[in-house]
Amino acid sequence: MPAADVHDKHHSEDPPPRVVILAVRPEVDGGRYPAKRVVGDTVDVEVDLTSDGHDVVRAMLLHRPPGDAVWHEVELRAVGNDTWRASFVATALGRHHYTVTGWVDAFATWRHGLERKVQVGTDVSVELLEGALLVDAAALRAERSGLGTAAMLRDLAGVLRSAEPMESRIATALSATLADTMARAPDRTHAARYRHELELHVERPLAATSSWYELFPRSTGDGRHGTFRDAERWLEYVADLGFDILYLPPIHPIGLAFRKGPDNSPTSGPEDVGSPWAIGAAEGGHTSVHPQLGTLDDFDHFFAAARSRGLDVALDIAFQCSPDHPWVREHPQWFKQRPDGTIQYAENPPKKYQDVYPFDFECADWRNLWAALRDVFLFWCDRGVRVFRVDNPHTKPIPFWEWCLREVQARVPETVFLSEAFTRPKLMYALAKSGFSQGYTYFTWRTTKWELENYLTELVHSPVADFYRPNFWPTTPDIFPEHLVYGGHAIFTQRLILAATLGANYGIYGPSFELMENVQRAGVEELARNEKYQLRSWDIMRPSSLRHVIARLNRIRRAHPALHDLRSLHFHRTDNELVMAYSKRRGDSIVLVVVNLDAHHTHRAWLDLDLAALGVQPEQTFQVHDLLSGARYSWRGPRNFVELVPDEMPAHIFEVRRFARSENQFEYFL
Repeated sequence: MPAADVHDKHHSEDPPPRVVILAVRPEVDGGRYPAKRVVGDTVDVEVDLTSDGHDVVRAMLLHRPPGDAVWHEVELRAVGNDTWRASFVATALGRHHYTVTGWVDAFATWRHGLERKVQVGTDVSVELLEGALLVDAAALRAERSGLGTAAMLRDLAGVLRSAEPMESRIATALSATLADTMARAPDRTHAARYRHELELHVERPLAATSSWYELFPRSTGDGRHGTFRDAERWLEYVADLGFDILYLPPIHPIGLAFRKGPDNSPTSGPEDVGSPWAIGAAEGGHTSVHPQLGTLDDFDHFFAAARSRGLDVALDIAFQCSPDHPWVREHPQWFKQRPDGTIQYAENPPKKYQDVYPFDFECADWRNLWAALRDVFLFWCDRGVRVFRVDNPHTKPIPFWEWCLREVQARVPETVFLSEAFTRPKLMYALAKSGFSQGYTYFTWRTTKWELENYLTELVHSPVADFYRPNFWPTTPDIFPEHLVYGGHAIFTQRLILAATLGANYGIYGPSFELMENVQRAGVEELARNEKYQLRSWDIMRPSSLRHVIARLNRIRRAHPALHDLRSLHFHRTDNELVMAYSKRRGDSIVLVVVNLDAHHTHRAWLDLDLAALGVQPEQTFQVHDLLSGARYSWRGPRNFVELVPDEMPAHIFEVRRFARSENQFEYFL
């Protein structure tokens, strides 16, 4: 680079910094989007940082919590090959910031050179005078910054240039006292700073670890249209199952125009209830409740009853309107007008959704439209709601979501957003980057060992993990995969265990799932008698229900922190392609899961365990306690045998307990 260009680039008479900061991790799209963590997480930052020659380099991780004007510093430690690491704890909800600075440490470089020369007997009298000058400069810096070490540094500089014996002066020069005091007043005149000030979005722990139960409140009336008061009777059941979140499909008035009949029939009768996603009628829109469910006061009572049982209530937010929605009359400019004067309804040929009008996010009045949609979230936040499942967000602009979610979370930092988007992977990732806390996944359709291991590796062990939190659902009201049609009790149990243990977030559509409904509607990947279009009655106490398995599984999840983790997921080799093994570890909590992927046949396999991933020494005996059956086995070494009978239980969930020896040499479990 010509000298003039260098001068123009740095706008200074000083040369540019010698330290080069090449990369910082986590960093999402060059700092364009924030990485994600939850309150209490230790945020591990890794930096590629280098400099020319052999001079000693120091570097600091700078981090700043929300609302804090002061940068906090943590010294980065070199771990080899010009890679440096440090950590900080995410202490508050909101947007944290972090970056990196580094500089050549002239004193540490001098000290290292002095030490080497002393070792080979070189005369270092001049070097001691050089060191005294460095200490003098540090004394000035300490005085200006009020560190209180200036006098000590001047005294130490005096020793270096004094007439004391050479051995005494060298001992002072190489002392830990001088090194530590100098480190507190470094010369950062030529420090480099990373080109980005990176952002970290910190949410509450529920964003990273959660279990969801979906319930249509209108189907809680035992044959008639249910109310919020009826749905309250289900709260104890859902809480006993051990779920964190009770998710309600849209609870708003449903339009009459083009109302759909049973199983998406284009015609409806006078008793047909329609789709809750056809939002809006004479009674109101997105900030009203369906009159047959009750009133807003009834909703508040239901919400308080759920919270008293430890359940968060998640609302479905679908940004679309029935032709009867008040906004269609009040704000026709928010919808796409066709040349014949009609409004464009939603289509996904050959499917037609005449009962739904999508918004025109690029209309001339887009600012007021965007603000009105944001205010829908804020309305429900004002009533205490903190969790939202957003319907089809991939059909709305990414810039809208980035603006809207940031606006809501700036005002209500506890909000958690689940993106219901089964679409192209990069679009799903773009939604996560724009602010969604969690996202639906392709888990529903991943069934083989190869598919599951490769898909989870992408989600967990790639940069995707810094911004995308997967949420695994075996089924939804919109999706019922074919493998559940024929697998019976074993396949439902298998998919439940996979969903709940592979990821940290999972959900089920109940009570359809625990009652193992398995009749598909002809020609589509949906259940027959679909609850989206009609009322259902449920016998939740049916003896064949999976409710006991679900409750046990959720108790296991709560009791074992390893299952709250995603990043520690580790796959272990087996000699059977229909048997999959994987583990998770958080501190002393270690869980190993082995699953028979064939719902119809017994399978046996030899496991080839990666003992290091389990925290087990090669010759160490360890116990595996099956948390589903209660059985316990003592294992030693990596190679161990399993047999799984799907009609009995298609999986083991092992707690790994390591043996150790006490001071008295008695064996016990860690």
